[in-house]
Amino acid sequence: MKKFLLTLFAIFGFQITTFAEEILFDNEIYILKFSAVAPLTQGYGNEYFKNNENVSDWSKMIGIYHYPEEESPINFAQNFDNIVEETDNSILLKLVENKKTNQAVMSFLVNNSENGKKYFEYNVYKFEKHPSRGIILSKYASKHYFKNDDEITKLAQKIKENNDKYLELLIISPTPNILEKDLAMEN
Repeated sequence: MKKFLLTLFAIFGFQITTFAEEILFDNEIYILKFSAVAPLTQGYGNEYFKNNENVSDWSKMIGIYHYPEEESPINFAQNFDNIVEETDNSILLKLVENKKTNQAVMSFLVNNSENGKKYFEYNVYKFEKHPSRGIILSKYASKHYFKNDDEITKLAQKIKENNDKYLELLIISPTPNILEKDLAMEN
C-alpha cells in the first residue's frame, strides 16, 4: 500500500510539475501570481502564493528562479551562505551539500519589519542544476510576526523543531518547470 501511495504521489507530483500554474507544498495549494525576467540574471522567476495573498502581502510563498549563467549549484549555495552570514539581520540555520548530485539546501532567518510590525522571515532554499542551462533555486518562505521577546523565543523554538521537516519537503518536492511569461496578479 505504501508503494502504491508513493507511486501515486510521484505521478501527481509530475502533473504538478507539468502544469505549474498551481503547486502543492506541505498540503497547501500555491498559485502562480508573479513571473518575470530578473534584469541582473536574465532568468525567469516564478512566485506562488496562497489564494488570498500576493507579492506585497503574504504569509507563505514558493519561488522558483532560473540562473542561466550559473554553473554550480553548490558554489552558488556557498556564495549565498557567505552573504547570509555577513548580513547583520540574517541567521544561517543549516546548509547541506550533496556533491554526488550537485545539489544543496539551506535554511536561514531574516529579521525584518513592515508597516511597523516586526517579523522573522524563515527561508528554505534548494539549489540544483537546470535541465538545460544554469541552475534552479527553489524557495519556501514564511513570515512570523512578533511583538516581544517571549514571542521571539516561541517562534525560534517552533522554527527549530520544524526546520528539518521543511528542508526535507523541499528536497523531495518536484521542482516545477519555469514558466517563461510575464505575470503580476494583485490577488
